[in-house]
Amino acid sequence: MEMNKIEVCVSPALYPYYENPDAIVVVTDVLRASSAIVTAFMNGVERIIPVGTLEEAKAYKEKGFMVAAERDGLVRDFADFGNSPYNFTPERVAGKQIVYSTTNGTNAIHLASSGSQVLIGAYLNLSALAKYIRKEQKDLLILCAGWKNKFNLEDTLFAGALAQLVLEDDQYQSICDATLGSIDLYNAAKDDMMGYITKVAQNGRLKKNNLDDVIGYCHEIDLTELIPVLNEDHLFVL
Repeated sequence: MEMNKIEVCVSPALYPYYENPDAIVVVTDVLRASSAIVTAFMNGVERIIPVGTLEEAKAYKEKGFMVAAERDGLVRDFADFGNSPYNFTPERVAGKQIVYSTTNGTNAIHLASSGSQVLIGAYLNLSALAKYIRKEQKDLLILCAGWKNKFNLEDTLFAGALAQLVLEDDQYQSICDATLGSIDLYNAAKDDMMGYITKVAQNGRLKKNNLDDVIGYCHEIDLTELIPVLNEDHLFVL
């Protein structure tokens, strides 16, 4: 029986080399887009429409949609929300549709749409993701949103955590160096994750703008079993 493979793409710029129409693609942007998206669904958002550009986001805003939009971590002046998970409280988002545009995460979501299914991954839904992927028995590609097409540590650490869990199923294997490296990195960091995260570049960017209050929350594991999935132009939950 042919084994299912696991690969990790550490930057959207490398995605053409990993593209696999048969794979489930998990997009992760731990700090902060994927964590915020999962949180929004935890708090009752009906659906999220990810868009790549601020121009698209503004057009939706003019049509009356609620919009979350940021660049370089900072909320745009026309938007209702920024990119912090703490923005998406039940009082603000329950039953709503929200248009979403971020520096890295939403572009990665659109890029991943060539896969058989696109899921949004965060530590918040880590075990639920692994369980679902093992049930589906398809190839897995973890796409790290990175930072403006550059490698980042926080998404790669998450990729290692997810890959390691899925590899507990003996129908999965990986001969992908990026996968094996991300697993090694996660195991080196996991016993003091918050200490390790202090060195990542995004930690400094968020701290500079007084947005680092969410870092601990974004690394909390298994707060939900909800899995956001892309359906044409919008995200909903399985």
